[in-house]
Amino acid sequence: MGVRSRLPTAIRNGAEWARRFARTAPGVLSAVVVGLVALSVISGLVCANQLSEKLTRRDTVLTHSEPLANAAQRLYVALSAADATASSAFLSGNVESPDVRTRYRQALADAAAALAEATTGASDQQTRDIVANISADLPTYTGLVEAARANNRQGLPVGSAYLRQASALMQNSVLPDAERLQKNRLTHLRDDQRDISTLPLLSVILLLVLLLAFVAGSVVLLRHTNRRINLGVGTAAGATVLALLWIVIASIAATGVIDTGSDGATARFETLSRIRILAQQARTEETLQLIIRGDINDSENRFGTKVNELSDHLTTVTDANSPAATAFSTWQAGHNTEVKAYQANDYNGAVTQAIGGAPGSSATRFAALDDALRTELDTTRQQVRDGVDGAGGAFQLSQFGTLLLLIAAAAATAGGIWPRLKEFL
Repeated sequence: MGVRSRLPTAIRNGAEWARRFARTAPGVLSAVVVGLVALSVISGLVCANQLSEKLTRRDTVLTHSEPLANAAQRLYVALSAADATASSAFLSGNVESPDVRTRYRQALADAAAALAEATTGASDQQTRDIVANISADLPTYTGLVEAARANNRQGLPVGSAYLRQASALMQNSVLPDAERLQKNRLTHLRDDQRDISTLPLLSVILLLVLLLAFVAGSVVLLRHTNRRINLGVGTAAGATVLALLWIVIASIAATGVIDTGSDGATARFETLSRIRILAQQARTEETLQLIIRGDINDSENRFGTKVNELSDHLTTVTDANSPAATAFSTWQAGHNTEVKAYQANDYNGAVTQAIGGAPGSSATRFAALDDALRTELDTTRQQVRDGVDGAGGAFQLSQFGTLLLLIAAAAATAGGIWPRLKEFL
């Protein structure tokens, strides 16, 4: 009982001693050194953590975000290619060639592989809904295509109705879902790129606060020691300035390398993806209009709308003499030849122009356009990856460097104030 009664008294006495000590010069200097050392260490740990996160984000983009965005683009193209190839197979006659059949199956296999890759590790509800929709629609689509193929082999006109129904499902449901997935993946890619290049504000704020604390500490030291400059505190402030400059310069360098602006590599990749999608949509329209065997004015209007948009986008990412621009012009010329043949009641000639293997056919020229666009996409994709890698490289070793600088600042602060403190002890 006696011990318990003495404990509060001891605590009160200790608190009173601490208050009296805090009013003395040694107490003030002790508080200054402890506060500056603690703030320096905390700032160093925060800087190291934020800068490490940027390097981790760089690795995430290169191994996850960017490959998934590319896979989503390939998914759309593969699905569109399957639809266009199914139409070409139908136009080729009662029994399609083995080559056309192989291309159709390969397009579906590519779509399945791209869908699996584009949704790897995805846990958000939107992606799960998209995957569920595409997974449910694709078997229906392939069933309708097979029904069209079976009726076409027997010469039954109902086959074209099945094919139009299949294409409508692809164009109105499957492809919009694939486009949503692509936009989702590109949004994630841009967010990750932005996280890499933006200034780590918390680190910068803490370093600025630390610099102000050094200034305030210097004023306190001046009042109690009559020394204008404390070498240790001055050295610590210099180390803090170096850490701040390191972070700012690295962030500026990363922003310049990653180039996420409207003319940057990521924007060009998005535009080229859109161009390739528009080309696939127009190619599908080009083959479907011959299956209708009626008035193609509405189909031509849809084709023209897609082609005009494609042309507008193409001029922003390539010059007039590029392989893609040249291939686009020749494909347009091939399409015009096809339409003229159809309007002249030369249906067989129009079909041959649309799906034939001659160098001047629309099919051959479209294949050249798609190859040129794929090459442009591959080149731009590598530029995106190089930019991300370079942006991460701008922060290389920064987490260790800033931490060491701020630990050195803490040590310099303690080393600079301790001799002054000893004068009072």
